[in-house]
Amino acid sequence: MNVKQRTIKEPVSVSGTGLHTGEFVTLTFNPAPEKHGYKFRRTDLPGQPIIDADCDNVTDTSRGTTLTQNGASVSTVEHVLAAMVGLEIDNVLIDVSGPEMPIMDGSSIKFIDAIEAIGFTEQEADREYYHIPYNIHYTEPDRKVEMVAMPLDADYRFTCMVDYNSAVLGSQHATISTIAEFKKEIASSRTFCFLHELETLLKHDLIKGGDLNNAIVVVDKDVDEDELAHLAKLFNRKDISVAPQGILNNIELRHQNEPARHKLLDMIGDLALVGVPLKGHIMAARPGHAANVAFAKKIKTLIKKERSRKHIKVYDPNMKPVYDTVQIMNILPHRPPMLLIDKILELSKTHVVGLKAVTMNEPFFIGHFPGAPVMPGVLQIEAMAQTGGILVLNTVPDPENWLTLFLKIENARFKDKVLPGDTLIFRCDLVAPIRRGIAQMKGTGMVGEKIVVEAELMAQIVKYK
Repeated sequence: MNVKQRTIKEPVSVSGTGLHTGEFVTLTFNPAPEKHGYKFRRTDLPGQPIIDADCDNVTDTSRGTTLTQNGASVSTVEHVLAAMVGLEIDNVLIDVSGPEMPIMDGSSIKFIDAIEAIGFTEQEADREYYHIPYNIHYTEPDRKVEMVAMPLDADYRFTCMVDYNSAVLGSQHATISTIAEFKKEIASSRTFCFLHELETLLKHDLIKGGDLNNAIVVVDKDVDEDELAHLAKLFNRKDISVAPQGILNNIELRHQNEPARHKLLDMIGDLALVGVPLKGHIMAARPGHAANVAFAKKIKTLIKKERSRKHIKVYDPNMKPVYDTVQIMNILPHRPPMLLIDKILELSKTHVVGLKAVTMNEPFFIGHFPGAPVMPGVLQIEAMAQTGGILVLNTVPDPENWLTLFLKIENARFKDKVLPGDTLIFRCDLVAPIRRGIAQMKGTGMVGEKIVVEAELMAQIVKYK
């Protein structure tokens, strides 16, 4: 059963202070059309530039995730994006009146509550999931970060483990078995930091909007009364002490493993930057924003490759050819062993498809290489050019009187070996109209469904008889 995309019923706003900038900002969630995705709009800047929620737009992950596009940036986007994923919203335009998302209470729950109050609108288009096809790994050995995405068609499942070598936190893990559990189990989990990090951030004037109401402060060292008094003064509090759980007594934990749950929240928000809802089980040990974004980029790259394959036509090598070998020799001047095309499968004014059956009888296998036969890349390019030559010579009435000469080869890439027994199929497409016998073509060579070679060619036909 297909699931429809959805957006929100009407605009809704929340306001608060940015954690690091200290600026008071208003965030307005707006309905958006199908296939719009998540986008931010800086309403305080000239032209109101739009920033796509895309992992390729990430420019900083030091204290949160920052996106930059069209000369504008938005920071600390992960909690907002996690709320969008948790509510299974596909399309929304998020207006923000400043450079940073409001921190609210340090979690996603305030965003969830505001949007649920106005409701959702189902749209006509189907939601297009990316189903994790096999185990996808990401590691950072120096930080002991390990992440893996595994196939799981049923839902989007998360497991997160953290270990900060802290006597207070110890090792913690958090998990949800379906994204529908996000609101209840994860959304209210607040950001946290260690006391020594808090002091460093304060010294560098990095948490201008910091408040002890929007973060859990883990006390990982001995502190005296003077230091606690100093912190109380900084945060305009009468007094501060250390609670039995090893945190400042400003707030109580909402969950015993709230830090691990918040790390899971961050991970969901950062992986939203893949740009498509996922189906799979994501497991992570010691994740952070930099690792999350790197993992998102790895998944997005796989999606792009898979989508590009869907646009590649796979040809039947046994289909009736437009030209067979004898007919090709009536057009091209090449003869064995330099005739490297056996059939022409398709031919139009703008493209041509040719076939080369690679057998062990090819003369070049004698020396390339003894005991390990591989078709030379330069001959793959030559076969591609001969295929393109059929396209160009199809523009003259007497092709047998013309030669096709190379003028330029660019961006040649060899992606896999071509071996005896392979059937190599080339497609050449014109990238510009043929003028004065000069053709510019994009060529691709495939074995089965796999691209093995591609190049951009420029050739010219000249009369030689």
